[in-house]
Amino acid sequence: MLNRQVHHDAMVADPGPGVVTSRADGLLEDKHLHRIVVVGGGAAGLELVTRLGDRLGRQRRARITLVESARTHLWKPLLHEVAAGSMDPGEYEVNYLAQAHWHGFRYRFGEMIGVDRSAKEVHLAATFDDEGRQITPPGSVGYDTLVIAIGSVTNDFGTQGVAEHAVPLETPAEAARFNRRLVNACIRAQMQDGPVRPGQLHVAIVGAGATGAELAAELHRTTREVVTYGLDRIDPERDIRIVLIEAADRILPGLPERISESARRLLDRMGIEVHTGAKVTQVIADGLQLVDGSFIASELVVWAAGVKAPEVLRRLDGLEMNRVNQLVVEPTLQTTRDPDIFAIGDCAACPRQGEPTPVPPRAQAAHQEATHLLRQIEHRLRGKPLLPYSYRDFGSLVSLGKHSTVGNLMGFLFGRGFFIEGLFAGVMYRSLRTLHERALHGTPRALLGLLARALSRRTGPPVKLH
Repeated sequence: MLNRQVHHDAMVADPGPGVVTSRADGLLEDKHLHRIVVVGGGAAGLELVTRLGDRLGRQRRARITLVESARTHLWKPLLHEVAAGSMDPGEYEVNYLAQAHWHGFRYRFGEMIGVDRSAKEVHLAATFDDEGRQITPPGSVGYDTLVIAIGSVTNDFGTQGVAEHAVPLETPAEAARFNRRLVNACIRAQMQDGPVRPGQLHVAIVGAGATGAELAAELHRTTREVVTYGLDRIDPERDIRIVLIEAADRILPGLPERISESARRLLDRMGIEVHTGAKVTQVIADGLQLVDGSFIASELVVWAAGVKAPEVLRRLDGLEMNRVNQLVVEPTLQTTRDPDIFAIGDCAACPRQGEPTPVPPRAQAAHQEATHLLRQIEHRLRGKPLLPYSYRDFGSLVSLGKHSTVGNLMGFLFGRGFFIEGLFAGVMYRSLRTLHERALHGTPRALLGLLARALSRRTGPPVKLH
């Protein structure tokens, strides 16, 4: 039975050369079209596949397929707001099925588990629902050009107890899970017989990069908002404590020192406890053990320290990887051992001219690589030589909730960078999200969505309470 299902799945995906089939939207598909498969629907993958569908799929110049194991997309820089409860992810999520229908590409629900480079196939695992019933059987998708854009995952560096007691912020589901734990902890403290235990409502955030620092600031506000809704047995100043822990000698170690210093002052002003030069050796149910022997009591732990590419990349038929599982690519974004396979976004180790380190795993890099690769694939279909990608650093912005935003902009005034803070920095930070939505939906829909969300916020509580 399973073999028949796999065979049927393969026939649906690729009935064979010379066959013309009818799609649900009424368009005919020529199976001789160049097959472009993008694995991963994050910022880089979804922007790329959307624009490929608009330019090539709709014109029947190529057959575009997105392979993704999730049903919806949420821009990753928003995850700290979901975790803090300051935004409803449903207002920002993009449904892959709808996006595919509107933009001329196919959406294949499934998780990549391997690649056969000789047969030019991506192997997919079976998918199951919450009751354990199979949704899709194991199968494969054929390609002529393959783009891998599966992003990154949290690196726990083998620290004991992280998997059992800490929540990473890799997906919307994990961010929502932490928010539920936070709200449940507040309700539990309100209803229990005894007083609030030491550490019961403390939140320890391991990793003071942009995600950790932004989450700390958001939580400082939202935890206080939550308790105003009838949780009168909780004293925020006495019972709630936000602790930010960083192994480096300063927070935001990957950003310029001036941004780090400004953000540290703002966090100190909020009363957030910051530990730098502190390495976590173990996470247990009620706190964290540091390498110097000290203990930080906290029953709510978020692990936001370090990233690596997913382990599945080790099973991609011999493609070259670096020590954090990233696929090593040429300046053209082609993998070093297969010119038909490209990699973009956090899962790619792309060289930077004159720099010892690869392109950093940032949202702006994902956007730039998607834009560059769109042009390169068009060159590839026309038989033109591919051009190298050159990363441009436009600066960095860190939003500390309603308290302030700090950052620097690069190359805007006579090629020089400058430090920004406050209202202007906040406007620039919010514009990044709008630019991503514009890339996915076009300008009119992006602006309409911005207006609709601004109006809807006035009708409900400012934090998520369920």
